[in-house]
Amino acid sequence: MTLLITNTTLVTLTDSGLLENHAVYIEGDKIKAIGSSAKLQAQYPNVETIDADGSLLMPGSICAHTHFYGAYARGMAIPGPAPKDFPEILQRLWWPLDKALDTDAVRMSALVCLVDAVKHGTTTLIDHHASPNCIDGSLDIIADAVEQAGVRAVLCYEVTDRDGATKTQAGIAENVRFLKAAKNRPMVAATFGLHASLTLSEKTLADCVSAAQGLDTGFHIHVAEHEADEWDSLQKYGKPVVRRLNDAGILGPKTIVAHAVHCDPWELEILRDTGTWVSHQPRSNMNNAVGAAQIDAMLAADMNLCLGNDGFSNNMWADWKAAYLLQKVTYSDPRRAPGDGIAKMALVNNARLASLFFPDQQIGKIEVGATADLMIVDYRPYTPLTAGNLPWHILFGFEASMVRTTIAAGRVLMRDRQLLTLDERAIMEEAKALAPAVWARYEQFARATL
Repeated sequence: MTLLITNTTLVTLTDSGLLENHAVYIEGDKIKAIGSSAKLQAQYPNVETIDADGSLLMPGSICAHTHFYGAYARGMAIPGPAPKDFPEILQRLWWPLDKALDTDAVRMSALVCLVDAVKHGTTTLIDHHASPNCIDGSLDIIADAVEQAGVRAVLCYEVTDRDGATKTQAGIAENVRFLKAAKNRPMVAATFGLHASLTLSEKTLADCVSAAQGLDTGFHIHVAEHEADEWDSLQKYGKPVVRRLNDAGILGPKTIVAHAVHCDPWELEILRDTGTWVSHQPRSNMNNAVGAAQIDAMLAADMNLCLGNDGFSNNMWADWKAAYLLQKVTYSDPRRAPGDGIAKMALVNNARLASLFFPDQQIGKIEVGATADLMIVDYRPYTPLTAGNLPWHILFGFEASMVRTTIAAGRVLMRDRQLLTLDERAIMEEAKALAPAVWARYEQFARATL
């Protein structure tokens, strides 16, 4: 497979900065040549060509933490009074919903999220899955959908004690099975999923660490999203969540902790010193009213801080903007969360994290030898655009509708806003046909919590 993209401004995210009126030649899944449009057109005259017509060519967006399985929550009513806090949101929305998912719902929830990802230029996603009545093989169902879409994904199953010992062990087994199976899927990688400290016993943590031995993996777990996670750990184990997880052998340079909103400074120090990755989800944190993570402190400490969406839309620029604004209003300080800090999370650190799971790929930059995970963005600035001020152009100028073409591993997934690997209408119609049954099952489980 070969492809030439011409008449574009390259946002290289390397020391080369921005290169106007350039072209990129792709062979297989790699960028093989970069040069002026005239030069590469002369060099590769008979190659399939996309004329970017002056638009930007950028690395595809990366999402460090998401939940495909939450797709069916859109528009769904929660029985009874509105949940008053995040623990009630878990008990009355998310835990009944994950119980309502069967094989078809797992597949369709992944596909509708993947349609959304391709349309928004998001080419790598790190998913965290739960479906306690459909555990065995659930990660294969999602992986098949990922391969159909053509993007990259890192998958895991959420181990928890909340559904009983049998399902706890089934979740562990699904992680172990898929960590081995994913090695045969070039566009899919795996890690070991855990829900959160407050639903994991000492025995279960020990069982997970034991099961992960020899699999060259870390873990993907929610940490201190709400104070309840810290309260539970302090009450039961006499230590805060991060210390508990570190003592159990969960943290380290291949582990992702999502949120870390209520970690104290000593916990942040442990996360930094262990090289653990932290994923920030500002839209979700605002929606659940759990607070604002200390991202300025994490950036200042040069922690492995990344950006996710927690199941919101895969328009990652929306999370850029939310992260930029949330800190300012929370602390009444416009100096908080500067644009270059947000860019470091979303561009530099997210790419480093993605490359950890796809070590043979150079993700997140445009240079010869790099992986061809790209998007064409119809952004035509009326003020100077430079590598130095790019973050503020993204924050104040970029919109989701500007993504024109999406490419992953050199394969065109969307061209001129037309999806090529997924039939959006058919997927949406099938997903909609399943929704009434999913919602009915959800309501049955949710009413049992009242």
